[in-house]
Order: sequence, then structure tokens, then C-alpha cells
Amino acid sequence: MDNLKLVRTLGWRWLTRLKFNRNVNPDRTGWRPIREVVVPAAGAVVHLEGYGLIKVFRIVAKDGDTEYWATNDLQMDELQRLTLAEHSWRIEEFHRGLKQGTMIERCQARSACAQRNHIGLALRAFLRLESWCFRTGICWLQAKWDITRDAVRAYLANPRYQLTNGATA
Repeated sequence: MDNLKLVRTLGWRWLTRLKFNRNVNPDRTGWRPIREVVVPAAGAVVHLEGYGLIKVFRIVAKDGDTEYWATNDLQMDELQRLTLAEHSWRIEEFHRGLKQGTMIERCQARSACAQRNHIGLALRAFLRLESWCFRTGICWLQAKWDITRDAVRAYLANPRYQLTNGATA
């Protein structure tokens, strides 16, 4: 809620998902969870508790799951929402690729400077990986496996550490 209020003070428009239990007041009859409100395909303007007027869209997936999307742009239509939701999905894919490709969340450093360095280098590595994938047309996962496979082959061809005859693993 604090983030939404901050975005509002900056004069920006936002679109986000709402949890099904968020309290709204659709017709000045009292607060109730969004899942209990009838939301037409074109969306509905409701009052979000602690924020103010928003427009809500209800999306039902093929498997029956329901999502609620909300915006402070009361003029937004379903096509605009769908376009922005697709952009949102691309951002989600980017975050997933960043986490899977660089293990950015696995920083073991305690100092703020070391954590910033880790994040900065992870972002740089991911952007190089993304650039390579864009040029070659392969996906992140394939590129990561290719790098790992080549590194293992190179090590096996010239191992740095070897077990002696009498040693066991």
C-alpha cells in the first residue's frame, strides 16, 4: 500500500495484481473482499481500503484460477490492461532468468559494499548472457548449460587436482 501511495504522489500510473482477500467498497455499502464483488469484463471502479478509487479487472484462467488486476487509471480498458500485463510478464521472465542464470540471490557477503558488488557483477554477467542469447537465438538455460559443459570438458582434459592411487573418494 505504501508503494502505491508513493507512485500516486509521483503522478505515475500503475497496474498490479491484487490478492483475492483485499478489502474494497464497490458501491458504498461497506468493505468486503474483492472475491465477493461482481467485476464485469470491462472492469469495475471500486474504493480500495487505505488508498482510494481504483479500477479492477477479474481474469479467469483456463484452469479456473482467478486473478485480480488493479490500476489507478480509471479510463484503462481491457486491451490496455492486457498489453501492460504482457509487459509485466516479460519483466517476470527477466527476473527469473536473472535469478536462474546468475544466482544473484545467493550472495553470502555481509557487508553492504560486498553485496552491492555481487549484485552489480551478477547484473553485468546476466546482460552479457542476454546479449549472447539475443545474437545467437538460444535461450538462457541452453547458454548456461553450454558454458558449464565446456568448463567441465576443459577441466577433465586438464585436471588441476588428481587423486593418488591409494586415495579413495
